[in-house]
Amino acid sequence: MNIFSFHLAECGIAETLRALALPPRSKASPGLVHAECLVPMTLGRPVALPTRYRPHQIAVFAAWEGNNSIDHFLGSSGLGRALATGWHVRMEFLRRWGHISEFNGLPQIALQHDDHRPVVAVTLARLRVAQAFRFVRWGRPVEEQVRDDPATTFSLAAMRPVGTLATFSIWRTQKAMTDMVHGRSAAPSADRHAKAMQERNRKDFHHEFTTMRFRPISEQGCWLGKDRLLPKIDFDS
Repeated sequence: MNIFSFHLAECGIAETLRALALPPRSKASPGLVHAECLVPMTLGRPVALPTRYRPHQIAVFAAWEGNNSIDHFLGSSGLGRALATGWHVRMEFLRRWGHISEFNGLPQIALQHDDHRPVVAVTLARLRVAQAFRFVRWGRPVEEQVRDDPATTFSLAAMRPVGTLATFSIWRTQKAMTDMVHGRSAAPSADRHAKAMQERNRKDFHHEFTTMRFRPISEQGCWLGKDRLLPKIDFDS
């Protein structure tokens, strides 16, 4: 898994439903290792509120053998051409916590990263349906914490029925992200994420769960009128 990407596009409900039912597979997409197709959600909005969900949009998180594989996919498949009209970021894997079977080959730590440089954080979970209400109780305050943190330049949640959940966030610095995770802030309720992790460790919400950290290496396209979601960085340094 040499490179990862996260894509957002306005594709229409029909294309989203097709992608959820028939996600791209490695056999039909040269260089694709694994892809997760998801419906974007607004962080912090109540789960019973229809406006939380954006089925006319799609989010795709994928692992690839290289940049050429992404370029080929965006120019050759129906879903790829839809994604090419949106925005995506290409990323280099840094480290992970937890485990998702589709990413068995990832080491816990692949590369060290400067604390003062930007990072992208992705979580991916397979929810235990019986734990859904408990998960919402603990998870929604954390969504609000991430959404409102001034150190994020972009954040969202995403889901695929039934039970796959994800979050995606871009942080101005790695230090800002780890400070949020461990509650190292003077802001009110700064310990929400730390308390939720303690509760998860006490009794897991998920069958499988992983949080992954990446170094952004490029972004392309436009999302909601913005052609830059990453902090200003020199991608070649």
